[in-house]
Amino acid sequence: MSYEMIAIFMFATMMAMLMTGQRVFGAIGFVAVIAALVLWGDRGGYDIAFSSAMKLMKWYPLLTLPMFIFMGYVLSESKIADDLYKMFHVWMGGVPGGLAIGTIGLMVMISAMNGLSVAGMAIGATIALPELLKRNYDKKMVTGVVQAGSSLGILVPPSVVLVLYAMIARQPVGQLWLAGVVPGLMMAAMFILYIVVRCRLNPSLGPALSAEERAMPRSEKLALLRAGLLPVMIFATMMVPFVNGWTSLVESSAIGAIAAFLAAVFKGRMTRDVFETSVKMTLGISCMFMWIILAALAFGAVFDGLGAVNAIKDLFTEQLDLDPWMVLVLMQLSFIIMGTFLDDTAMLVIVAPLYVPLVKALGFDLIWYGVLYTITTQIAYMTPPFGYNLFLMRAMAPPEITLRDIYGSILPFVLVMTLALTLVMVFPQIALWLPQYVYGN
Repeated sequence: MSYEMIAIFMFATMMAMLMTGQRVFGAIGFVAVIAALVLWGDRGGYDIAFSSAMKLMKWYPLLTLPMFIFMGYVLSESKIADDLYKMFHVWMGGVPGGLAIGTIGLMVMISAMNGLSVAGMAIGATIALPELLKRNYDKKMVTGVVQAGSSLGILVPPSVVLVLYAMIARQPVGQLWLAGVVPGLMMAAMFILYIVVRCRLNPSLGPALSAEERAMPRSEKLALLRAGLLPVMIFATMMVPFVNGWTSLVESSAIGAIAAFLAAVFKGRMTRDVFETSVKMTLGISCMFMWIILAALAFGAVFDGLGAVNAIKDLFTEQLDLDPWMVLVLMQLSFIIMGTFLDDTAMLVIVAPLYVPLVKALGFDLIWYGVLYTITTQIAYMTPPFGYNLFLMRAMAPPEITLRDIYGSILPFVLVMTLALTLVMVFPQIALWLPQYVYGN
């Protein structure tokens, strides 16, 4: 059997195992180790898995992962994130669609605190969505707002998904995070622009709050502003030293975790339950990502040994005579298709051994491609019939929001995301300018 057929057989076996409901890291790691043992015997097979584990353990930036996850859960469990939404509620409620705009702002800040889209979805569905529905906002529009806003969690730093991509693609985490800043904020601004235009054309979609609802002494408004800006201050405390080169990425992540913990303590919200929940969730998610990275590294090592990447490159560029940009577009389309039944981490570890070396061989920048992958994953999250975010929303939304409403809510936001993806593809400097500026200095 040729090496190309072995690679195809490995990929098919992995997909078959995933379809039976096996855990992602288990299916990928099992196929990688068994293939290595069959191809290279006891010594070579064991060495591949062992060297992948050692590579993971020696990867210093991986320490950022538990730090940022802990920071996000402390801010979420201690209800500091709730204060942020109250601030948006009071200060922007008088504008048509203001609460929906505030929800996007909330999602950006949750993304900057946690790095996971699930956290944004949970907070948006439990805090923002009931308030929006209670004030007669259009249920389709606001459902789309929460779903689209929560997807920013995997693009705006500190994105946990970009940490995973950095390990697999062997790229600097700091540069990837900085590359996600401008596209993430651009996409949030495009969401806000869409809300403003829709509510200007049809004010009934997002009615402004009455003066009575917004009546509050200025001193209370300022106090609420200070409380709401606390997460912003924590993020600034963490990121400003890093951007200016005063601290490393790992040191900045530790600063963020300590700042969030102290903020919860000083506000009297660091209870035993909050601490235990934050630690348990941090441990669980960190271990999950480490197993996934380990499996992906082992699988990628086998593929490298088989030379499968060069075979696929020759197939596309020589035998099929496709332009590198056409290959790139086909890769993005495959992510959208896979996103109908897989989450972002599963998609990445399944195709990374193929796509990342292929992107490099085609001459594209891997930092830029990391942003493209992440935006495409956001689109896949919201694409029917089985988009990840669609079912998360169905599980968390109140009974009056049906699955049909959820499906009908996402089309405008998917179009906005597609426009953002196109802009980043056509103008790579949208993603590359900030990391080049910071690291160039």
